[in-house]
Amino acid sequence: GLILCLLAGGRRGFGQLSYRPHNVPFVTLGAGLLWFGWFGFNGGSAFAADGIAALAILNTVTASAAGLASWMALVGASTGLVAGLVVVTPAAGFVEPWAALVMGAVVSPVCYLAISHLKARLGYDDALDAFGCHGVGGILGGVLTGLFCVPELSWTEHGGLLYTGDPSLLVDQVLGIAVTLAVVVVLDLAIACAIRTLMGGRIRVDEEDEAIGLDVAEHG
Repeated sequence: GLILCLLAGGRRGFGQLSYRPHNVPFVTLGAGLLWFGWFGFNGGSAFAADGIAALAILNTVTASAAGLASWMALVGASTGLVAGLVVVTPAAGFVEPWAALVMGAVVSPVCYLAISHLKARLGYDDALDAFGCHGVGGILGGVLTGLFCVPELSWTEHGGLLYTGDPSLLVDQVLGIAVTLAVVVVLDLAIACAIRTLMGGRIRVDEEDEAIGLDVAEHG
């Protein structure tokens, strides 16, 4: 998402207009649907109805509630709920509930800073704050998994740094994230270049369509 919004550029009036949610109840409804679906997402990743699945569900609700609470202390609520879901996803089946609580509480201020300051400083128009919430939150969750992973639950020979004093899992997590970012950037650039070629050198709609809005231009 970050790569493509950098390539496409900002919306009409970006940096001059204030974009606010036009329907707060719909935002809340969307966050609630995400919350509901995420239990199947994280719990289902155990591929069994067992204790690990139950732990993943418990950690999911714990981290998301903590994320919502800590975001409320800053500005709002719904985005913090989603940030909590994002940060605990890499760790849901591998950490204790107290660690999920810490992760959820920590992720909101980090994502908030990415959304409110990093985006403004770098000038990219991430309309849905996908990078600031999902990208930054997911990276933080991957790193914190290397810190809080319970050794008995680890799929590797290593537990989290907090339990073992061994940084091996933490280093592996950071390397895995770095490799993922590199692959994503390269593939995104290749896909965007291919689409731009197929679309006559453009990867965004005409100015007229953008002015009247894609709901009208694309969907009537």
